[in-house]
Amino acid sequence: MPPVTDDTFAFIIHPIQIKRDVARKYPLLGKILTEGQINFFSRYFPPVYLSEVKGIVSASTGRELRGWLIACPFTPPTMMSVPVEVAYRKIVACGQMAHELGARLLGLGAYTSVVGDAGVTIAERLEMPVTTGDSYTITMAVEAIREAARTMEIPLSSAVVAVVGATGAIGKTCALLLARDCGQLMLVGKRADALDALREECAGRGAQVTTHTEMNAIYEADLILTVTSAVHEVIYPEHLKPGAVVCDVARPRDVSKQVAAVRDDVLVIEGGMIEVPGLVDFGFNFGFPPRMAYACMAETMALALEGRYEDYTIGKNISETQAAEIGDIAARHGFRLSGFRSFEAEVTPAQIAAVRERALANRRTWSPRPVGG
Repeated sequence: MPPVTDDTFAFIIHPIQIKRDVARKYPLLGKILTEGQINFFSRYFPPVYLSEVKGIVSASTGRELRGWLIACPFTPPTMMSVPVEVAYRKIVACGQMAHELGARLLGLGAYTSVVGDAGVTIAERLEMPVTTGDSYTITMAVEAIREAARTMEIPLSSAVVAVVGATGAIGKTCALLLARDCGQLMLVGKRADALDALREECAGRGAQVTTHTEMNAIYEADLILTVTSAVHEVIYPEHLKPGAVVCDVARPRDVSKQVAAVRDDVLVIEGGMIEVPGLVDFGFNFGFPPRMAYACMAETMALALEGRYEDYTIGKNISETQAAEIGDIAARHGFRLSGFRSFEAEVTPAQIAAVRERALANRRTWSPRPVGG
């Protein structure tokens, strides 16, 4: 019996690593234009149809999902610098293209999910339901940090865990969940008042909770989950102690490539890379291995397979209950956390063992505070 394909979705992506991502669709433009020129011209490009997605099949129902990838041409600097109404109009235009293609649910990727009121206005202006995918991103980011702790032989119950970008929509709920797991929880962000409010919410869950507005504070953390909305990197080699694990959920990345170049005693993993059920063909190379997708993208797919054609994750307050629910829905349909990747390369068991060995050696001369901290 052929699979049923009544379920449809669309997902919006946009250039993150600007020149390279533009070159995926327009090789010549990506080669000849500077990053500054791309930022400028991106304001005037219309939505871009990228591909049709085929082959996603629910593990529990056998239903097949059909979808489309659409590019919002704005780069991160453009998205964050134009008036919010300009960004809304561009994202809504992408949603209208998705509706015309036949999508019944729209997922907002990367900065399209955080601009303005995090999807609320977009949902109000479109005829189709919307999700940012942040609920499943939360679930899988926390699962990834737990799995990384196990792999690196770090006892989570006594570990110092830092959440960077803790007061954002994703960071806040991740912090609430991790406060039940770890020995000490460090909340790191820019606004002291918002951090203090979150500390009160985390209190009584088991972890000792502290707040910090300086990045040097994370030098004492064993495990770091970072999910800021910064346009540029915020974590550098000097911020990390030997043996630290960083789960980078942010796009663009929060962790500088300098860390990979000079710190062979720390483990950096990309958060939220999900294996999709079925022999999926995305029809477009967005930088992941075959059958892999971002967690936010996977949330959109899982909701469509579940028949939940409704606004799901929108706004900046995401409950722990909602994160748990989408985790159950996604697992039922066959989505799961894939192996670790770091700076777009697979992390092997041998590499993890080498990091552990180098960390043990370097801890002999480790200072509990960074130089100049």
